Amino acid sequence: MPDKIFESVAATSKNPKWEQLTARQSPLYSRKDDVRSPFARDYTRILHSFAYRRLKHKTQVFFNIDNDHICTRMEHVAHVESVSQTIAKNLGLNDELTKAIAIGHDLGHAPFGHQGEDVINELSLKYLGENFWHEKNGLRFVDDIELLEDNYKKSRNLDLTYAVRDGIISHCGELDENGLIPRDELIDLSEFKKPGQFQPATWEGCVVKLSDKIAYIGRDIEDSVNLGFLDERTKNDLLKMARANDENVLNTTVIMHNLIIDLCENSSPEKGICLSPRFLDQINSLKDFNYTHIYGHERLTPFKEYSTLVINQIFDVLMKTYDAKHSWIKIEEKKKFYPSLMNSFDKWLARYCDPSIVPKEKLLAVSLNCENKKIYGELDDEKIYAQAILDFISGMTDRFAIKVFNELLTY
Repeated sequence: MPDKIFESVAATSKNPKWEQLTARQSPLYSRKDDVRSPFARDYTRILHSFAYRRLKHKTQVFFNIDNDHICTRMEHVAHVESVSQTIAKNLGLNDELTKAIAIGHDLGHAPFGHQGEDVINELSLKYLGENFWHEKNGLRFVDDIELLEDNYKKSRNLDLTYAVRDGIISHCGELDENGLIPRDELIDLSEFKKPGQFQPATWEGCVVKLSDKIAYIGRDIEDSVNLGFLDERTKNDLLKMARANDENVLNTTVIMHNLIIDLCENSSPEKGICLSPRFLDQINSLKDFNYTHIYGHERLTPFKEYSTLVINQIFDVLMKTYDAKHSWIKIEEKKKFYPSLMNSFDKWLARYCDPSIVPKEKLLAVSLNCENKKIYGELDDEKIYAQAILDFISGMTDRFAIKVFNELLTY
């Protein structure tokens, strides 16, 4: 197996684009005794963020908040981090960068998995006139929404490096691609208009992109088997596909191992980050299997309909509180009926609105303690308010969305 074959093109201080790759939108406060690299610092900033913590209660594929052994969004992120770091270390790439992209790649993912993403997309098209997709929302979260306290307990934006931000918005693993090679131009990331439009700007980002696919295909199969989604005939068909390149395959961890090794053996700066033809065929066959027998399974229909109802009802109730800068009054009136929902939403608005329109006392204190981008301004129009609600919902966990939905059922 080739060893450190990508070392000369890794995103390190020897890379001619190092200054651009490590650039931040705003300078971070510094510590003279800090021993971390810029990417390692990004990793810990994401690790300490509330958006990362909420991943433990967000659906990956199977809605099962009371089953400790079903993969959550946080566990999926951990799998992607493990796979990508293993590959990066072997190829001689910057594994600190792959770790940072991997841990941040699903921040801001909607509650209820891809079904929640579909529902929010419909609302976004209706109220904002634009598509919602989780890679773009992930960038929005790390750029404009997620906050972290500085040395003086002031909440500020994360201000991550360009390379990590780029890896987040360009990580789409749904496309059947091979031979990933990073793009040359370090474009303004607002130029991304759809998932997978551009390749990542770094080799490390390309590794995370393929690692995402390896991770979700393997673990989703394991969960589907444990939950009884597959009958014996289907499991037998799956075993044949799994053993196409290795007669000893017994479980998904071996499948993932074989894909990782094959990718390390076949990738090069000339060919890109790639699998051999036979393993590429296998991963695409397994992906098709998942879409046919897992993601489209009839047992997921009640979950899809329920999550659609939950998100739409929360959105509708909050949207009815809009009254420009006076929306706070309507929110206050609704607190006696929906305390958890309205108390959470007014604090959300306070963090991102101009302090001049925030009610005095507690909410104003929240606003003034946040020295961040005030992305909702003075709530000048309904479109901004709709964006605030969609941001609020997309950051929710499944558990919290259900909690506030249940408030809507009480009289």
